[in-house]
Amino acid sequence: MTTTLMRAEIDEAPAAVRRLLDQSGDAIAEAGARLRALDPKVFVTVARGSSDHAATFFKYACEIVAGVPVASLGPSIASIYHAPLRLQGAAALAISQSGKSPDILALMEAVKAAGATSFSLVNVEDAPLAGLADSFIPLRAGPERSVAATKSYIAGVVASIAILAAWREDKALQAAIAALPDRLEEALACDWSPALEAFVKATSLYTIGRGPGFAIALEAALKFKETAILHAEAYSGAELQHGPVSLVDEFFPLLAFIPNDAAAPSLIAMVSALHARGAQVFTATAADVPGVKLPIAPTGHAITDPISIGLSFYRFVEQVSVARGYNPDQPRHLKKVTETV
Repeated sequence: MTTTLMRAEIDEAPAAVRRLLDQSGDAIAEAGARLRALDPKVFVTVARGSSDHAATFFKYACEIVAGVPVASLGPSIASIYHAPLRLQGAAALAISQSGKSPDILALMEAVKAAGATSFSLVNVEDAPLAGLADSFIPLRAGPERSVAATKSYIAGVVASIAILAAWREDKALQAAIAALPDRLEEALACDWSPALEAFVKATSLYTIGRGPGFAIALEAALKFKETAILHAEAYSGAELQHGPVSLVDEFFPLLAFIPNDAAAPSLIAMVSALHARGAQVFTATAADVPGVKLPIAPTGHAITDPISIGLSFYRFVEQVSVARGYNPDQPRHLKKVTETV
């Protein structure tokens, strides 16, 4: 069987992260030093799609590690509503694969005009967004030919938390990031085939997580929709209890992402209760859980564990897409660069 471009790019993610850390290490260190000098009391993010899920990952990591709140700005605030912003002393982080969507560029110009110190993580190095920022960190993921972003998403997440670790001089997180390429190689070998039949046959499902794991759940739901043409919605494990849980039964699968962090006990209790009620639960975790347990490659740090789990998921969703008869490289109605206004 012919290997899809999506599969090839998923498999390249460990090498992409190695390039990022090797070739953009100085830029990451400089961004960290700039943030220490700035000492921002708030961060804002500028992104859409998978890049916005990478920004959500950064939000949780930044709030956990640095205690600095992070807000996602809606690009239409600048591109359509032309609303003035007040961001003096704030930091702004833009993440993009292409770096050329008009609304993202408009918002980046607006946050700079509002007084924010700006940082951009862009895969296409000569893109307009790269030149707009005060500090530019190339993602080094290489050309991505499949419409679905995979290796560029992984690189975007790693770059954002590498900046965070440099800023806070967090030696434990820096060590985990340095070891991440090898752990990602292990993640590619994780076999999630016990879940394949259920998700191939599904018509709707939930993905859940908390903290950085919720950012992976968001990305997973998007990938189910865009590559497998499968309706999926992401929820925080806590938010699921406020109504949406009513849909979960033996015909409505739930995919839970549970890294080894402070949220694990509450998520384990939730999936255990759902399984006891007859729900079809699949859990990516190293913990003991009922239902179908999907293997993961631990990274030795609560912040980097979800990245590894996310890469294992990418392998799985590509298989789901192909088994459902779709071409994940060319999702219907989509193109690689989405230029919204």
